[in-house]
Amino acid sequence: MKAPKLPLDSQLCFALYSATIAINRTYKPLLEQFSLTYPQYLVLSTLWERDGLTVSAIAERLALESSMITPMVKRLEAGGFVTRQRNPKDEREVIVSLTKKGRSLETQTACLTEALMERSGLTADELTSLNEHVRALRDALARA
Repeated sequence: MKAPKLPLDSQLCFALYSATIAINRTYKPLLEQFSLTYPQYLVLSTLWERDGLTVSAIAERLALESSMITPMVKRLEAGGFVTRQRNPKDEREVIVSLTKKGRSLETQTACLTEALMERSGLTADELTSLNEHVRALRDALARA
């Protein structure tokens, strides 16, 4: 039996896609204050979790290709947020580390979560629950 065709607004993929765009629009003016793009913010967030990662480890954490991470890291380095150096144990690897300026942004960008809560009208618990459901969906689809 064939499933009925759902209207666009009833399709989960569209809801997630359009929600992502709305979140990015919410974050954009806040990130511009720090001369950052959202993808650059994700790279920094990865390094705030664990500093001194290789480009390939950052790419893996963000589910992206290393070739997409390298230009972002170069722009972050030019902005003084990170440094890059070859791994002395394996010259093919580039290790990315936060600078003092890059570390300080972690507390400065807390406003992103506050803006999301304020504009969404959701509580911290509701956002946490939504995040857990979306991550569970992502993980299930990745395993399939």
